[in-house]
Amino acid sequence: CIVRMLNLNQQPLTALGGTGNGGPAEEVYKILILDRLCRDILSPLIHVKDLRKHGITLFFSIDKERQTIPDVPAIYFVRPDSTNVQRIIADASRGLYESFHLNFSSSLPRPLLEELASGTLKSDSISRISKVYDQYVEFITLEDNMFSLAQESVYVQLNDPSAGEAEIEAIMDRIVGGLFCVLVTLGVVPIIRCARGGPAEMVATALDARLREHLVSKNNLFAEGGNLGASHQRPVLCLFDRNFELSVGIQHDWSYRPLVHDVLGMKLNKISVPSDASGGKGRGAASMVPYELDNSDSFWVGNASSPFPKVAEEIEIQLSKYKQDVEEVNRKTGGQDGVDFDGQELIGNTKHLMNAVNSLPELTERKKVIDKHTNIATVLLGEIKERSLDSYCNLENDMLTKGSVEKGQLLAALRGKGTKADKLRLAIVYLLAVEATPQSDVESLEAALRESEVDTCAFQYVKKIKSLNISLASANSASRSNIVDWAEKLYGQSLSAVTAGMKNLLSGGRQLALTRTVEALMEGKPNPDIDSYLLFDPRAPKSSSGMGNVLRGPFKEAIVFMIGGGNYIEYSSLQELAQRQPPKHVIYGTTEVLNGVEFAEQLMVLGRKMGLGSSVPSQ
Repeated sequence: CIVRMLNLNQQPLTALGGTGNGGPAEEVYKILILDRLCRDILSPLIHVKDLRKHGITLFFSIDKERQTIPDVPAIYFVRPDSTNVQRIIADASRGLYESFHLNFSSSLPRPLLEELASGTLKSDSISRISKVYDQYVEFITLEDNMFSLAQESVYVQLNDPSAGEAEIEAIMDRIVGGLFCVLVTLGVVPIIRCARGGPAEMVATALDARLREHLVSKNNLFAEGGNLGASHQRPVLCLFDRNFELSVGIQHDWSYRPLVHDVLGMKLNKISVPSDASGGKGRGAASMVPYELDNSDSFWVGNASSPFPKVAEEIEIQLSKYKQDVEEVNRKTGGQDGVDFDGQELIGNTKHLMNAVNSLPELTERKKVIDKHTNIATVLLGEIKERSLDSYCNLENDMLTKGSVEKGQLLAALRGKGTKADKLRLAIVYLLAVEATPQSDVESLEAALRESEVDTCAFQYVKKIKSLNISLASANSASRSNIVDWAEKLYGQSLSAVTAGMKNLLSGGRQLALTRTVEALMEGKPNPDIDSYLLFDPRAPKSSSGMGNVLRGPFKEAIVFMIGGGNYIEYSSLQELAQRQPPKHVIYGTTEVLNGVEFAEQLMVLGRKMGLGSSVPSQ
């Protein structure tokens, strides 16, 4: 979609220039005007250096003062809001560019279209507006099978006890709008499944209504078929709420991709690490080196899901293979002293020389990738040692797998190495993983956190949810959706899921509850875990929604969406599921991608809003 947009919404010319009817002469040089969200949408998909391939010579931010560039068409790629429309009207009236190709990230509402028309009419510049497109791409594609709606703090907004109905509805509208864009881009109308109660059901109901309304409209964007894989079968869209499995949002992980995200704060597939990571200049002199980690990096593609020690090994293997290949080239091209070549040998040697010259760019590229990952791994290793991250991972994993922990071991970790955030996260995982948490143990834990001057708001918040949940379970174990007043404030969230996480978290091989549930929904067989899940089919007549046995599976393709913040641990787990026999296609999306520190901050905000915990360490 984006490449087509950059080519003035026509199919791009082939790489060799020319579509057979006019050849390379058709290439048009253009400039690109973006707002911040659309720049983020573009960033993981097309590197700046590649914009030139699509005839983009310059790009600017819409909110910056710009100069007139006559005789050049401008592509605008912006959100459909009043501020952007007013800027476009101002640019057109000043005649900044020859023609304006307007592309909105979702759809431009009628009132804004009228505002654009009357504004450009008044300034007599309407002739400069060539085309207006609704692109429906308001989401960020981080990997081939992963997207984010880039909607911040949704977890806080949905769980805030003081949130009013209008605010909640506005958040739901934004989420549904983002998911609608994803489905339009994929060209599919899925079967929707979700648990009863809470945000997942609210999103499912609203999305079902939006799709139904759209399918009967004149300009239906869902052509038959679709782009999601080769099969004609419809995918299943599985909606979850972060409270379904809270621990995954907070825990430490030992795989390369989650570790890079957690420790180096990867954003939009970009990180920065100190340039002297592998030794050299003094630490103070370190300048930062930016790196991109995406599909163009074969080492990242092959090792992102591997445990960190295996990544370090793989770097060594690749380095020694690189050295061997360099030696091989040197051996083949190095002339031997005092040897006379006859004609044949000379020709042979020339061939070797040509092959060597041809292999140089590939060798140089390989070396760049090896150096990059050596630097990243060195920085990660430094942090792992400094913060004892390996012991945090092991301890949390043990608790989540066994549902118990030795108190001494836990307190030693809280008094040992690690940042304040590391300690807070470990303590919260304890609350979520261990079902029976004796009051005395919890108090010793809080004391240990206070000794390390850790803000306990987030800990208190999770403790509050847990105690409320236990009293709910004992009051009426038969009905999970009968939630008392305070929990109703949380929009009927199935709080039981928070602590049920411990029981259903792991049966065998530490598989996430999310992955197990998605697998069951894709299989579509009767299963007590999912029998209560709702089913919506936007293509079915209204009365039969929720019935349709035919459409309960099995599904080859799924879109899994996490409301309230997702992470790379879940993404990796779902990609492993996709590779198991029989192979499946699973796309993972979320309102925003958060690492454990960022998610703990959202829990902290909620703790404060509820007046829990102490930000000041008490003696």
